[in-house]
Amino acid sequence: MKTKIFKRIFLIIFFICFLVLPCSGDENTNSIDIKSILDPIKTKYNIPGMGACVIYKSEILALDTVGVRKYGNPEAVTRDDQFHLGSCTKAITATLIAKLVEEGKLRWKDTLGELFPELKSSMHPKYRKVTFVQLLTHRGGFPERSWPKDMTIGDLYTLTGTMTEQRLFFTKKMCSETPEKTPGTQYIYSNTGYVIAGTAAEKVTGKSWEELVKEYIFTPLGMKTAGFGSMGTPGKIEEPWQHELVGEIIRPIEPGPYSDNPLVLGPAGTIHCSLRDWAQFIILHMKGEAGKSRFLKYKTFKKLHTPIGASDYAMGWIVTVREWGGGDVLTHAGSNTRNWSVVWMAPKKDFAVLVTANFGGDVIYKAIDKAAGLLIGKIISLMDL
Repeated sequence: MKTKIFKRIFLIIFFICFLVLPCSGDENTNSIDIKSILDPIKTKYNIPGMGACVIYKSEILALDTVGVRKYGNPEAVTRDDQFHLGSCTKAITATLIAKLVEEGKLRWKDTLGELFPELKSSMHPKYRKVTFVQLLTHRGGFPERSWPKDMTIGDLYTLTGTMTEQRLFFTKKMCSETPEKTPGTQYIYSNTGYVIAGTAAEKVTGKSWEELVKEYIFTPLGMKTAGFGSMGTPGKIEEPWQHELVGEIIRPIEPGPYSDNPLVLGPAGTIHCSLRDWAQFIILHMKGEAGKSRFLKYKTFKKLHTPIGASDYAMGWIVTVREWGGGDVLTHAGSNTRNWSVVWMAPKKDFAVLVTANFGGDVIYKAIDKAAGLLIGKIISLMDL
């Protein structure tokens, strides 16, 4: 979620030439050997651990992992290990908002002025008419930075009160600033919009975003490994540790409250889960795009998957065109600078590919993107799509 790296993420996504041909891993079948795809990439880029999942016809076709949980230690990553989703969390937050809209607790056209009347006197006038659609499509006018201008991101770790109180404080501070651009006129990738959307959900339900995500998303989809913040327990190597590059040294990062972005930013990108559980969420959206899910109305899924204005950004999804996908495909990447995740979903071909790594940095994104491209090529070849 660090803002500079996110700007690079989307430039890479749109301009890197990739995703055309082939080989990949295995869960229910030996037809795709994921390890043979990931191992050379892990070795070339010196990545501690990686994982990938291939979904076809709303089923997990293949799932596997390579490498270790902690650099320099022998504990291998497993198929059930948790990986950090980073900003792939955004699609989950948008789906939660959609559920609340269908229940009548929120409306897409609700404005910040209506949702937070107690903040209206301190809120910049231009923010008062910002809607959920604008928040979730990065058209709310908020800046790329994820903290108030008179604070640092480090200060967000020291906020007091419940998580809902912290998010309301964050919302008040960010809404009191002058917009980066006039709301509704320009796309600016902003974690703030998602945090504020989560805060609004908390206000109308009386529950924290974390509670709501568990109730509306994790439990119905059976995502039992899903949680928030860094993976695992301090002092243990029971889940993949995060890693960052310091000079030329790979530094493992012990799980703890300061090893992920501040939890106040949760709705924008702090969820972790196993690949198997993440796949359940992706399958939900594949079914929804095909009109085969009752989780949300078909028109609601289409709203979530449809970009606004000149931007290619929908609600938690980038929508672009790929020949291998038969037209429109949906994608998103996520990183807290210490992990990476990426999803590519081709609804018209009924398949999706997920790739994760417990290592951060722009070079590592190129590695997982390369893996995704090879996996996509493999399934196209295998299924003769």
